[in-house]
Amino acid sequence: MHGELTANLERQLVRELLREYKNLNASYLRGGLKTPTIELGTAESFLGRWHQTTRTIEISRALVLGHSWGAVVEVLKHEMAHQYAHEVLGAVDETSHGRAFREVCARFGIDARASGIPSAHEADERAVTRIAKLLALAESPNRHEAEAAMAAAQKLMLKYNLEARAQESRGYEHRHLGTPSGRVSEHERMLAMILGKHFFVEVIWVPVYRPLAGKRASVLEVCGSPSNVAMAEYAHTFLSRTADDLWTAHKRASGERSNRDRRTFLTGVMQGFLDKLGTQARVHAKEGLVWVGDADLHGFYRRRHPHVRNVRYGGRPKNQAYAKGREHGQRIVLHKPVTASESRGRLLGRGS
Repeated sequence: MHGELTANLERQLVRELLREYKNLNASYLRGGLKTPTIELGTAESFLGRWHQTTRTIEISRALVLGHSWGAVVEVLKHEMAHQYAHEVLGAVDETSHGRAFREVCARFGIDARASGIPSAHEADERAVTRIAKLLALAESPNRHEAEAAMAAAQKLMLKYNLEARAQESRGYEHRHLGTPSGRVSEHERMLAMILGKHFFVEVIWVPVYRPLAGKRASVLEVCGSPSNVAMAEYAHTFLSRTADDLWTAHKRASGERSNRDRRTFLTGVMQGFLDKLGTQARVHAKEGLVWVGDADLHGFYRRRHPHVRNVRYGGRPKNQAYAKGREHGQRIVLHKPVTASESRGRLLGRGS
């Protein structure tokens, strides 16, 4: 996200930061802070700063314009933790990231690093490499070989996570996937369900703000171990692009000219792929491989989102386009690039 803020957009942005502050104060810090002044800074050597003497939280303009709203919120939470350490705990003599500050972050689930910007992880390299090789084999033109490779990759991911869950502690992170949108479609919700059910991550739609448009939107957030978050991002990109490719091919084959049934078709694609993964999960269950969740991950998720509200959606009426999409979705073979040098989330191709 790059561009410039007009005076009006900047005023709206500061109001939105203030609104975000008040929401975070209520949900994370139980209203324990008194609202400070919030302003945008011009310096590029920092992302955010808490000025105790003037009671001001300064957020870098470069951060707002160069990174996602999720990153901005993480930095804001970080500065709020500094404010809490100073004004509530009275930590005035220790270093800025001293014990009081770290205790605040641990207590309220705030990232003490708080760059707000996702960083690369080398954790679980061996398992990720093995899974990548299997998914690379899933590009085989031989359908049976491709299906077997994809099933083997899913099984390896399951075994890896079952073993990792037994460890005393695991590191977790969050990441926003896709482009923020003012309206979340049914097929996007189905894709989120796929990730949450079969890719070992917690998922939630979160509100974000688009400073250059002056509008609010929603974006999908996933929480999990670094390797699982990366795999979920791969799957999200792959399935989104594959579903669009399948719709284009369907229009060409059927002579359809309008996009009236596009969303219904895409929902069918996601349902078909969900059916396929469900079948594989039942096979793994017969082998004694059953995923019952990760309590530590759920704790991380609930600290990030202490007030979660579940909403039911009826969905669009199902028609022939949905049936066709579901049929195609059941034939999708998930695969990913072979080399780690591929750009993050870049997935190409689909099963025939």
